[in-house]
Amino acid sequence: MRTLIKGGTIVNADAITRADVLIDGEEIALIGLDLDVPADQVIDATGKWVIPGGIDGHTHMELPFGGTFAKDTFETGTRAAAFGGTTTIIDFAVQPRGGTFHQGLDAWHEKADGKACIDYGFHMIVSDMRDELLPEMDRLVEEGITDFKLFTAYPGVFLSDDAAIFKALRQTTKNGGLILMHAENGPVIDAVAADLVANGMTDPIGHGLARYPVFEGEATNRVIRLAKAAGAPVYFVHMSAADAVNELRRARDEGLPIYGETCPQYLFLSLEDLGNGFDGAKFVCSPPLRDIKGGHQEELWKALVSDDLQLIGTDHCPFDFHGQKEMGRGDFRKIPNGLPGVEERVDLMHDGGVVTGKLSPSRWVELVSTAPARMFGLPRKGSVAVGLDADVVVYDPNRRHVLSAQTHHMAVDYSCYEGRPVQGGADVVISRGKVIVDHGTWLGSAGHGKFLRREPRGFAEATRTKLAQPAPAVVG
Repeated sequence: MRTLIKGGTIVNADAITRADVLIDGEEIALIGLDLDVPADQVIDATGKWVIPGGIDGHTHMELPFGGTFAKDTFETGTRAAAFGGTTTIIDFAVQPRGGTFHQGLDAWHEKADGKACIDYGFHMIVSDMRDELLPEMDRLVEEGITDFKLFTAYPGVFLSDDAAIFKALRQTTKNGGLILMHAENGPVIDAVAADLVANGMTDPIGHGLARYPVFEGEATNRVIRLAKAAGAPVYFVHMSAADAVNELRRARDEGLPIYGETCPQYLFLSLEDLGNGFDGAKFVCSPPLRDIKGGHQEELWKALVSDDLQLIGTDHCPFDFHGQKEMGRGDFRKIPNGLPGVEERVDLMHDGGVVTGKLSPSRWVELVSTAPARMFGLPRKGSVAVGLDADVVVYDPNRRHVLSAQTHHMAVDYSCYEGRPVQGGADVVISRGKVIVDHGTWLGSAGHGKFLRREPRGFAEATRTKLAQPAPAVVG
C-alpha cells in the first residue's frame, strides 16, 4: 500500500518545510516537493500541517486504584488517543506487591496484546523494591522495558524509602535504564489529610489543600540529591509545582542529568476547579492541581520553553464521576486519583501553546512527539523522515472545535475541559502506514498496535543537542 500526502507543510522539531510525503508499506519512503509518483491513495494536505504522530509517554489503562479500575481499556484508550493525533503510548505495568516485575509485565501484556489500536510500550511501576529484584531490572532492560517508576508517595501501596530509591538509581547506572519518580512527601501528606478530615474538611478541595507545593519540592530535591550520589539520571513525572520545577532547574544548572515532564491539566486547570463542592472530584489527581495565584503555571510554561521540562505526557487515568469518583463522598482520601486526557493533549498544547504564541510549531511537535521518542528510546518514531515508521498526522491548525464528553472517544463520563473551545485538530491519522482516522471516521482496528521494545539510554538523546527553534509560523 502506497499513500501520497500532497501539498502539506511538514512540521518537525528541527524544521518546517513544504513538501509531499510518500508512504510505502509501514515506512516513510520519500519526501520531496511536488512528487509525481504512483500511489494507491492520495491525501490532499493543502493548507494543513504534516506532523509526526503524537507519543504519550505517560498513560494508565485499566490501572487498579482504591478498589476500582481506570475506565479505559487498551482498546478504548488507544482508539481515543488516535482520534486526538497520538499514535504511540507508553503505559505503566504494575508490579504486584510482594511479587516480581515480570508478573506485573505479564499481566499488562495480557491487557494490551491483540487489543491496542496503536503501538505501545511499557514502563514498570515498582511497588516493592526488594534487593533480590535488582538483577531482574537488568533483564527487563534487555527485554525493552527500560524505565522503572518509583514513588515517594502512597505509603503502604507504592512508597519506596530512600535506601530503595538509591539502590534502584545505582542499578540503572549499570544496566542503562532510567528511574522515573513520582515525587511528593506521601507520609506528611497523609498526616495533613488526616487533620483536615478530623476538622470536618471532607470535600475534594481537601485533596489539593493537603498536598502542599513544598511537599513536591522537598521530595524532588531529595531524589535529585540521591541521584547525584548514585551518579544516575532521573526523570520526574507529572511535575505540577513551581517549588519542584525550581529544584529541577537548579539541578540542571549544575549540569546534572535531571529531566521532567508536565501534563496539560497543570497548565490549563487549577486548585479552584476542586472547589465546587463534590463536583471537584472530577479534578482529583496527584500531584494536585495548583492554586492559580501561586505562579505554578507560569513556571511550568517557562520550563517548557527553556527545555528544563522536556515533554508533555497526560497521566491519563480516567475514572467515571458517577460510581467511581463518588466512592470518595464524605472523605476526599477515597476518591480515585486520576484524570482523562489522552485524546486532548495534542490539541490543548496547540491551542494553549502555539496559537497563543508561547510555543513555536516545532517546539510543540518536539514536546508531544519528538522528545518522547528520544527520551524513551524509540528511534523509529517522533519525526517525519525517510526510513522511519509512517506514523503521520495531517493536522489542521485552523480547525475549531469544542471539547466535551458528548463528543470525545474516551470511556469516561465527563471531560475536565467541558465546553472549552480549541483551535487545531487531527484530520487524518496514519499508524505505520494505515489510515486509522479520516476526518472523524474510525478506520482502525483492535490489535493493529504493536508492542515496542525500547532501547536503553534513549533519554540521553533528548539533551545531547538542543534543537534549533524556528520562529513561530503565522496561524491562519
